[in-house]
Order: sequence, then structure tokens, then C-alpha cells
Amino acid sequence: MKPRFFLATPVLLGLLGSCGTGTSTSENRETTSDRRPNLVLIMADDLGYSDLGCYGGEVQTPNLDQLAANGLRFTQFYNTSRCCPTRASLLTGLYNHQAGIGDMTTETNQPGYRGHLVESSVTLAEVLQEAGYHTGMVGKWHVANTIVQDDPEAQLAWLNHQEFHPEFSPLEQYPVNRGFEKYYGNLWGVVDFFDPFSLVNGTEAVRDVPDDYYHTDAINDSASAYIRQFSQDDRPFFLYVAHTAPHWPLQALPEDIARYEDTYTAGWDAIREARYRRLVELGLIDSTRYPLSPRWKEELTWDANPDREWDARAMAVHAAMVDRMDQGLGRMIATLKETGEWDNTLILFLSDNGASPEDCMRYGPGFDRPGQTRDGEPIAYPVDKRLDALPGPQTTFASIGERWANVANTPFRYWKMESYEGGVHTPMIAHWPDGITARKGSITSQVGHVMDFMATFVELAQTQYPTTYRNRNITPMAGVSLVPILKGETREGHPVLFNEHMGGRYVRRGAWKQVALDATSDWELYRISEDGAETRNLAAQHPDVVQALDSLWQEWAQTHDVLPKPGARP
Repeated sequence: MKPRFFLATPVLLGLLGSCGTGTSTSENRETTSDRRPNLVLIMADDLGYSDLGCYGGEVQTPNLDQLAANGLRFTQFYNTSRCCPTRASLLTGLYNHQAGIGDMTTETNQPGYRGHLVESSVTLAEVLQEAGYHTGMVGKWHVANTIVQDDPEAQLAWLNHQEFHPEFSPLEQYPVNRGFEKYYGNLWGVVDFFDPFSLVNGTEAVRDVPDDYYHTDAINDSASAYIRQFSQDDRPFFLYVAHTAPHWPLQALPEDIARYEDTYTAGWDAIREARYRRLVELGLIDSTRYPLSPRWKEELTWDANPDREWDARAMAVHAAMVDRMDQGLGRMIATLKETGEWDNTLILFLSDNGASPEDCMRYGPGFDRPGQTRDGEPIAYPVDKRLDALPGPQTTFASIGERWANVANTPFRYWKMESYEGGVHTPMIAHWPDGITARKGSITSQVGHVMDFMATFVELAQTQYPTTYRNRNITPMAGVSLVPILKGETREGHPVLFNEHMGGRYVRRGAWKQVALDATSDWELYRISEDGAETRNLAAQHPDVVQALDSLWQEWAQTHDVLPKPGARP
């Protein structure tokens, strides 16, 4: 399929200026002594656990499915429940509070809640650059303090591309000032996929984009451009590809939406049950340990749903966004093969959190949501689904909502932002022809966490995690290398895992996981080794376990700058 974004456009001429066409570098990498692997880390945004075909979904993801069939899938891999906290942990090898982002991107001047990567942290790019790697990033940064205009009208004018301001965050917090040689993408979290806000190339704000621009294509094709450039010499490279898809707004290309226009008319229960069956058939879950949790607000049936047409369309657009992301991955794979880098490249793919239940329609324009397009067309926030615009085009800001998010996270409860499995449990695929010695297509139930990437990459790059960096003392690494798992071995992982976000929290140790919805909620206790979908709360039967795990969590919170915030959820 013809991509909607062309690399010869003015947007990326500066980025590509030194790329050239060159010659195949397969001989270059084979004849040098530096055979350390290239590292490509790809992260989707608000992707549900079972959205991908290789994780039981009905979305067409043939390229990811092939990576899974020839690589390794994880069934117990954890994020930190929301976009910027997960990115902070992934980039630094720390718990996200240690990295300065316990909440979102607002500066509070409280340790753990600085809203940007603190100076006592070091990024993957900084460590790998010191080790001799090329480092590049494309896509969503979202770990820097956001600069907001004082006047709401001025903010909207900026969001609507009617005013120009060259900086979206403090320059010292941009990716190119945290170890990345090259960066093209959006600094903020929410984008119009056809005309993104906070788009930068390096540190330069991108003033406009081509008429046929689509951000998912731009991210994937920019990643391919970086691969071509980095493969011109014999140094290995690290590439971080941080997608915005399928985060709301639900915006996709008509030809992609058309493939799914009838798929979701079957409704929530039918799709959820079909995904559950496929997860069992694929061997990703067993029905004994992972019973299908009750559907969210199941009292409303699909047949009685007055918004069936709108809801089916919303999920079709969500699927189309995932589909388009996979198409671009296919072009990246082709580039790796053309440049001779395929066999010695470790590709890791995951999601930053579970699918999103957020109702972006009820907030309307403001902060990071535009009110009109660059050309002045009004953008609809369809609160009344029966009267307002269907999702898909640039002129609509919409999201899939709670019930579809629950479906997307089959078989789990809850979703993005929560410490329940539906929020923190991510699909994770590893593929590396030369390096993964575990059986092709195998599945591992060993527990991993996004903070483990730092330890993994340090080991593969044959380098050291620093105690100091540019005269700054660096917090000791919290992650544990995944390399033994890639080799088909059993590793000694984390004896205990913790999480906190906006008062929601969990502690997992051995067979037990204890979780709470917010700072005012009591702990719930699950024997996670037998009840992976968290369906049977055993807190009343095991008060001793509750107390012991609570003590562990309190100790962790006190030593990791964790300050649970009580009060209303956003």
C-alpha cells in the first residue's frame, strides 16, 4: 500500500540531508569486529493486551505476527500503567518516580513528581551513545515539562496552528539533549494525526506538514530513514520508535477503516469471547489460571445499545490505527533487510499501558486538544454519539471508551492508569535472528518490566551502567537483564514489583499480587499465580499476607519518592 508520507518532503529534508542512498552495508558489518547488535525498541500507545493478531486479536498485524512466530512472546510483562511514567521507566531503567515522573509532565518541585527526567537519571541513549552506538528516536517523547500559554485563547490559537511558538518544552529536556543524535516527533502526548501539535526535528519546531501527512507513517518512515543513515558505517545503532497510535483521537485513513467497517458490529461480548478463545488456542493463557473476567458494565447489552453504529465505528478506527502501524513496521523490516542489518538487530515491541477508557469528548478543546484545523474547520467532540460526527477524520476528536477498552484488554479487568492487570500488563515481542536462542515462536511466562531494558541493553552493548554521568551522581539501576530469557534460560528476576500512579498501586511478590484502585481504596489480594485476571479477592481470608505486602509497599514508597495523591481521579 502506498504510504501517505513521503520522505522527500520539506519536513525531513534536513533530517535526510546526510543519508544519501549509499550502498548496502552488509559487508561493512560482517567484516568489522564490532558485532554488537542493533537495538530497535518500538512502543505503541494505549494498545490493548489482545489487540494484535499474535495476541488473540482480530486486527490484521501480519508483520508483528511474523516477528512473534520467529521470535519470543512474553505473557507477563509489565509497564507502569500510563504513558509518561512508563516512558520514564523504560528510558532510565528505574522506577518512574526515581526518574522524576510519578504523575504527568507538570513540575511540582516534589521529588518523584518533577514532570521531566531528573538529572540523577541517565537514559538508554546516553548510556549507549557513550558505548559507541548511534542513537535515534522518532515519535512521542512525553517526558518533559510542557510549556503552556497563560491565556486559554492563546493556547487554543497555538494548538490550532494559528500562532507559532518555537518551544514546546524546555530545550534542555528535548531528546537530543538526553543522548539522542537525531529526533523527529511530538514532544507532547496528544496529537492530531494529520497535523500534529508539538512536532519537532531535533530542536526545531516543524511549522507545517504536507497535505497527505499521516503521523504514524511519518514515524515509521523516519525510522527507516534513520536506519539507512546509521547503517552507512560499522557502528551499531539504537533506535527508539515511540508511536502515538492507537491513542485517541480516533483518526485513521479511509482505506484502513474500510477493512474493519463490519468487524465490530458483532458487539462487545462477541469480540471479547472470540479474543479469549484465541488467547487460549495460541497458548498465551490457560483458561484455569486466566478466567475471563466479567465485562465492564455488562448490564447494557449490545443489542440494547442505542449507540451501536457509532461504537462499532470507533473500534474500527482503533483497529485501523493499529493496522497502519503494522504496515509501516513492514517497511522498517524491509529497510533492515536491504541494509544488511536484519539478522543482527534485536527488535522489541510493546505497549506503554493498557487500552484507554478515557472519554476525550467530554473535555472538549483546550490544553492539548485543538478546536479547529489549521484551515479553520471546526473539530467535533461528539458527546451525543447519535447526532454528531463519526470518528475517523481529522475533524473529529473521539475515543473508544470504557467498554471497548475492557474488550481490548481481554482477559483482564480495568485499563490504562490503573494498577490492575488491564492497566499494567503489556504484550511484548522480541525478535533477533542472530541472538535469540530460545525456540522460534516460543512463549515465556517469566515476569519482566519496562525498567529491564536498560540492564538488557547494557549487557548486549558490553558496557557499564554509570555511577556518575557528566559530573552528576546517577541513581543505581533498578532493572534486571532479559538476556537469559532471550537465550531460553530461566533468570533470577524481580523478587518483588511495585507500582503507584495517582494513588492507584500494587505490590507483587511470588504467588501474590495486592492492588488498590486509588489512595482511599482498601487493598485487594489475588493469588496471581492461579488467578491472573484478578477475579477472586482473597484479602479477607489472608489478612497476614495483606499486612506483609502493605509493609513492603510502604517501605518502597518511602525510599522511592512515592507520594500517593488522594482525591478525585481526572
